[in-house]
Amino acid sequence: MALIKSCRGNTPRIPSSCWLAENATLIGSISMGENCSVWFNAVVRGDVNDIILGDNVNIQDGAVIHCTYEKTKTVLGNNVSVGHNALVHGCTVEDNVLIGMGSIVMDNCHIESNSIVAAGAVLLEGTRVGKGSVWAGVPAKKVKDISPELFKGEVQRIAKNYRMYASWFEDK
Repeated sequence: MALIKSCRGNTPRIPSSCWLAENATLIGSISMGENCSVWFNAVVRGDVNDIILGDNVNIQDGAVIHCTYEKTKTVLGNNVSVGHNALVHGCTVEDNVLIGMGSIVMDNCHIESNSIVAAGAVLLEGTRVGKGSVWAGVPAKKVKDISPELFKGEVQRIAKNYRMYASWFEDK
């Protein structure tokens, strides 16, 4: 069973449709939508501010979701995939976004819908990723607009697949 811990009077709110790995950690002021999954060794730490997840969000293995005390909360929209070992901190991520493996999203970033942050990218504090774009590099910069094929083949596919993967682990 995942480590679910209250902090400062706040307990994570997790619908029964969500799946949590046994060694996932969820702390404090967290509100999850339906059909989310938090994978092995992932940490969602709402100890210092709010973390709000929409529906069908997947937080993959080793990822960390956090925020900044009295400054920034973290909000992830619907159908957001946070790749393995990514760090998402004090930012807003709209619907249908893929945050690639090992990427870093800093405070006050805003990622608009239908976008991709490439694996290993670093979004510096305050960066705004425009709708339907792909950002890569250190520091990250826009590299192109997302094609319909890339959107369907990556963003939508990964979000859908993680709902399926979570079903493999559910108690039947």
